[in-house]
Amino acid sequence: MGLSVSTIVAAFAVYARAREEARSLFDYQLQQMAAAFPHEGFGPITAPFPDEAGMGDVVVVQIWGENGAQLYLSRPGSPAPQSMDIGFSTVSTPDGSWRVFSAITGNSIIQVSQPMSVREELAASMALRTMLPLLITLPVLIVLIWVTVGRGLKPLNEVAAAVGKRSADALQPLPDHRLPREVKPLVTALNDLLLRLGRSLSSQRSFIADAAHELRTPLTAVKLQIQLAERAVTDAERAAAFVRLKGGTERATHLVAQLLTLARNEPEAASQPFIPVDLTDVARQVIAEQAPIAEAKNLELGLSSSTPVPINGDPVALRTMVGNLVINAIHYTPSGGAIDVEAITQNGQACLVINDTGPGIPAAERERVFDRFYRHETAGVTGSGLGLAIVQKIAQRHGASVEFGEGPGGRGLRVTVRFPRE
Repeated sequence: MGLSVSTIVAAFAVYARAREEARSLFDYQLQQMAAAFPHEGFGPITAPFPDEAGMGDVVVVQIWGENGAQLYLSRPGSPAPQSMDIGFSTVSTPDGSWRVFSAITGNSIIQVSQPMSVREELAASMALRTMLPLLITLPVLIVLIWVTVGRGLKPLNEVAAAVGKRSADALQPLPDHRLPREVKPLVTALNDLLLRLGRSLSSQRSFIADAAHELRTPLTAVKLQIQLAERAVTDAERAAAFVRLKGGTERATHLVAQLLTLARNEPEAASQPFIPVDLTDVARQVIAEQAPIAEAKNLELGLSSSTPVPINGDPVALRTMVGNLVINAIHYTPSGGAIDVEAITQNGQACLVINDTGPGIPAAERERVFDRFYRHETAGVTGSGLGLAIVQKIAQRHGASVEFGEGPGGRGLRVTVRFPRE
C-alpha cells in the first residue's frame, strides 16, 4: 500500500514537472522562431515565411512596420491577439488565451503567438508519455514484491502455524531444518524460550508437589493435637496438648513463610530493582536481630569487619539471605561455640564469610543441601529444609555463588558468598 501511494505520488510529480518543462520548451520555440527572422527592415510580404519550427498549424506569426501597419500574418483570419508588449505575455481573447512573444527586429515588431489550449494539450501529452513507463512499472513491481514477500514469509507462517497448533503443555523445540538464514535466529530464540519455560514449569510442579508433601505432615500433626486436646480429661492433659498444638502451628507457619520467601526470590519472579547496599551494614543488622537467640544458646556471635563493602542488590532479599545463614549457624553450633560474620573484598569481589564451630557439612552432601526440603539432621536439629534453598535463589538473583568449606583450624563450617565484580 505504501509503495503504491509513493509510486502514484512520484508519478504525478513527474507529470507536473514534465508539463512545466514542456511549457518552457514551447516558450523557447516561440523565441527561436522570432529570432529566425532577418534583422533588416521588412516591406510588405505577400508569401508566408517557411515553417522553420514545424509548428505552422499551431503558431501564428505577425509582423508590424514602424508605422503600425501589419506587414505579415501567417494565418489570415486567425483570432490571434495583437499585443505590442515586448517579451512573453499571456493574452486572453474571446476565443481563449494565447501565449505571445514579441520582439523588435530592425524597424519592425515580430509577434509569435500560440493558443494556450494547444500548448496545454501538447504539454499534457508529453508529460503523460514521460509518466507512462512509471505507471506500467507499478503493477509489475507490486506483483514482484507480493511474490517475493510471500515466499519470504512462508517459513514464518509455517512456524506460526506450528506454534498455533500446540497445546499449552507442548514445549518441545520447534523444527529448525530447511529454514532460511534470516528465520533461524527467531526459531532458535523461541526454542531457547520453550526450554527455559519447560524448566520453570517442571521446577514449579516439583515445588508444588514437595510443598504439598511437606505441609501434610505438620498439618496432620496439628489435627492430631486438636483431637488430643478435645479428648483431654484433666487440665494438665489439655495444657500439654495445647503446648504441642502451638508447636505444630508454629512449625507449619514457619514452613509457609519459608515457602513464600522462596517463591518471592525466584529469579523469574523477583522484580525489585537493585540499589547500592553496604554488605557490612546488612550483616550488622542481622547480627543485632539474632544476638538474643545466640546469647540464649550461650553462643558468641559477632562481626569481625567494619569496612564498608558496597554492592548493588535488593536490601530486603540480602537481609533474608544473611539471616538464613546466621540462623543455620546458630541452630547447628553447639552451646559454648562461636559464629563469626565478615564482609570483605577479595580480588575485586565482595564476599560474605560466615564461620561457625558446629559439626560442618560432609563434602558429599554440600551440593544436596541446596535442594528444597532436604535436611541435614545433626544433633537433633530439625527445620523446614528451605533455608539454604532460599539462600541459593537470592544468590543466583544477585549473580553470586555460595561455597562451603572447612572452618578455621579445620573445625566447623565456612560459608562464602561471592558477589560478581562491579
